[in-house]
Amino acid sequence: MTTDDKIGSYDFVAEPFHVDLMGRLTLGVLGNHLLNCASFHAKDRGFGIATLNANHYTWVLSRLVVEMEKFPAEYENFRIETWVENVYRLFTDRNFRICGSGGEPLGYARSIWAMIGMEDRKPIDLLHVNEGRIMDYVCDRPCPIDKPSRIKLATPQLRHTHKVVYSDIDINGHTNSIRYIEHILDLFDLRMYREMSIKRFEIAYVAESYYGDTLDFFTEETGDNAYNVEIRKNGGGEVVCRGHISFR
Repeated sequence: MTTDDKIGSYDFVAEPFHVDLMGRLTLGVLGNHLLNCASFHAKDRGFGIATLNANHYTWVLSRLVVEMEKFPAEYENFRIETWVENVYRLFTDRNFRICGSGGEPLGYARSIWAMIGMEDRKPIDLLHVNEGRIMDYVCDRPCPIDKPSRIKLATPQLRHTHKVVYSDIDINGHTNSIRYIEHILDLFDLRMYREMSIKRFEIAYVAESYYGDTLDFFTEETGDNAYNVEIRKNGGGEVVCRGHISFR
């Protein structure tokens, strides 16, 4: 199998209802496209959600890092390429490249996924699923952005509280992973999006939240136009996810 056979390539256009006030594709929409590409790529190789669900397994996103030089503009055609970098017993690394209409790289993304049982939510040994054939798709194509960092907040400041509602919930019955990203983006003033653009965004998912849960959003500035974020649920210390965002 050649390297090209291991890489999935998918074409998109930045629709007017997918861009922000500056005419740039929003990070939330880009995140959905990335997850869809991961799903398409896995399905075509025998590891799609429908196949796994038949065996009472499913994929869950553990970490996502997106680093962009430029977001696609309104009506711009762009392409997302994805490939599997590593497979471990309980996790797999999947990378992405976002390309403009001329093939130039606009940005890259890294993600970490786990496979879990749908009933007990416990991790599944990836090397025992489909006789370990996922290893056939490991690709040595480089991804030039840094891997996910360890996000810690020393002096977190409460910025916002949100009650999980209908529009937050996905087919699995918990808060959709992209909705956390969108809620984090809403913490920052519109001026920042007018005057700057997102350079790097990281999110690490720790626990699930459900309809009716209360989410507290904490932030801490870590440098010039860079912030760490922590989301806790139901007024306690249980962390749901941590994130980082930096603007240029």
